[in-house]
This record gives sequence, C-alpha cells and structure tokens, in this order.
Amino acid sequence: MSFTTSMTEAELIRACLDDDRLAQKALYERYKTAMYTTAYRITNDFELANDVLQEAFVKVFKGLSSFRKESTLGSWIKTIVVRTALGKLRKINLTESIEEANVSEVTIKWEHHLDAEYLEQAIQALPDGYRTVFLMVEVEGYSHKEVADMLDISIGTSKSQLFYAKKRLRDSLTKYGYGK
Repeated sequence: MSFTTSMTEAELIRACLDDDRLAQKALYERYKTAMYTTAYRITNDFELANDVLQEAFVKVFKGLSSFRKESTLGSWIKTIVVRTALGKLRKINLTESIEEANVSEVTIKWEHHLDAEYLEQAIQALPDGYRTVFLMVEVEGYSHKEVADMLDISIGTSKSQLFYAKKRLRDSLTKYGYGK
C-alpha cells in the first residue's frame, strides 16, 4: 500500500508493517514534533532529546507488530519515548555521583513578571523524576495510574513525585516574589 495523506492510523500501521518506507516516513513525520517535545521536557537537553527521538523510533518500528491497540498509537509511541528518555537519563546519572545529582540546584533568574518562559525554566530545574511526573500529569494530562504504568513505578510514587515537584515549584516561585 502506498502512502497518502488520508491514511487512517490502522492503514498506516499495516503499511509500516509491510515495510513501506513512505508509510514509515509518514508515521515519523506525524509524531516527531510531539515526541521530540516530550523527550526534551524529560531530558532538558536538545541533543539528548534528538538521540532519544531517534532511538525511540527505532524501537517503534521494531516493535510495531506488538502494538495491541489498547491505546492510541500516539500514546504507545509516547510511552516508548518516555521510557527511552528515562533510560538515557539513568545511564547519564550513573556516571554522576548521587549526591551531585540530588544536591545541585539550578538558579533561576526572574524578571518583574512571571511568564511562560520563567515557568518553563522552573520546571526544567526540577530533578528528573519530579519533572517527568509533573509534565506527564499536569501538562500531558495523564492519570497517576497511567504514569505509574508508563514509568514502571507505583501510583504512590507518582503522587509523591508530583507533590514534591509542586512544592519545589511553589518554593522557587515564592523565593522570587511570586505566589504566597
């Protein structure tokens, strides 16, 4: 089956499974921007996010035959991207001392008004686990159960990570004169 822009998700999957290179390119093009954004938000690094994106799509194409259609294709791909990003971060963090990773704090320079850029800086300054759960729950809209399943953690851990992420954000904003 050759690619057309009117292919349904099911047709696109079938074409990709039949090694249709145009369909594979179309699938990549359809999801790359959203998945890059997810990878960047988790890694907080442009180059690492590109690596994650490429590695994740290799996994997508290798594992597409195992896609069970229990969720949308986009959600399935996002799970792969999130897990790939977290795996990369774990490898990087293994080379750093645990104390440095937990103690180091990024100083955020605030101007006179809070806007999206400053909030994004505060979010990016969160530790990896806090940032990932915060983004998945508060930005992406996933439930704690969905986050727990995707990240292979407990629901309690997801809730705890979100609580502490919000606390750190609140503290950061308060420190610079925003909020209570």
